[in-house]
Amino acid sequence: MPTLSEVALHAGVTPATVSNVLRNRGRVGATTRQRVLDAVDALGYRPHLAARALAEGRAPTLALMVSSIANPFYPEFALAVERAARVSGHFVIICNTNEDPHSGRAYLDQIAGTLSEGVLVTNANLDFADLHRTEARGTPVVLCMWEKPQEPPGLPCVAVDFRLAGELAGRHLLELGHQRIGAIVASKASGIHAARYAGFVDAMNAAGAARARIKHAQDSIQGGYTAARELLEAHPKLTAIYATNDLPALGAIYAAADLGLSVPRDLSVIGITDIQLARESRPALTTVAVPTVEVAELAVSLLRELIESSYGQTGAPAASVPMRISSPPELVVRGSTGAPRST
Repeated sequence: MPTLSEVALHAGVTPATVSNVLRNRGRVGATTRQRVLDAVDALGYRPHLAARALAEGRAPTLALMVSSIANPFYPEFALAVERAARVSGHFVIICNTNEDPHSGRAYLDQIAGTLSEGVLVTNANLDFADLHRTEARGTPVVLCMWEKPQEPPGLPCVAVDFRLAGELAGRHLLELGHQRIGAIVASKASGIHAARYAGFVDAMNAAGAARARIKHAQDSIQGGYTAARELLEAHPKLTAIYATNDLPALGAIYAAADLGLSVPRDLSVIGITDIQLARESRPALTTVAVPTVEVAELAVSLLRELIESSYGQTGAPAASVPMRISSPPELVVRGSTGAPRST
């Protein structure tokens, strides 16, 4: 593989000039710039990112920590992050923790501050103490999709009002006339979906509706399928199911079909997020959409600001912890919800 020095020799310039051209820095004449670019093409030179990171003390990459790349939300979010990062010339490293905090800690120890300038964190099941240690070492951390804007996490974040999302979902079912509603919460009672369920309960309480039948489940199609079957078999008069995420909502649609129920004639189903599968299912899933692309852009922008500032560096002056709040979630009505069947 050709080196930067060989490119410089081929172009008849110094290695520093080649470096300035490739980084778009410094003052380099148009003729010299083109001569360097021609030499890069002729030799097939590609910069060694790891070597550059060691030499400059910074890397042109950002790390994105996700809990499970098998969950279709995360590839969609990663694509939005990658597009936002490329605007500033950054690459993105996807770190799949597989919901294992030990794997997440290993990524933070080995990548943060060496192969990546900063870390974006989704719901990756990471210990906040590990994130604070990463920040204290001088590598900024930004939480993406923080679900409780009213409860700042103590780390820089981009927040989405998921409590409002749950309220919008509950209100939609109630306005259609549903009173016998089941709920699938795709986390533990105190888990990351607690705000989504709390918002749904807000809507039920405001309308004086009966308490929903609830099942906690894994955040997956299979988890939603199992929970929905259990709800419907135990409470056959339910006319609607609210799920705190799109995947378990899709599982509820499949469970209804296996039980001989028609959606939405016999059972309405609503989720939260608006992943691509929600639009492609049959019937298409009614959901409360969150601004995924906007969150990605806000998160990358905030992380870049922190990288360029002294925030989080050892000995840096104290500063307030920044939070960016996204646009509010929006109800998207599709084919999976309708008025309850007559009894």
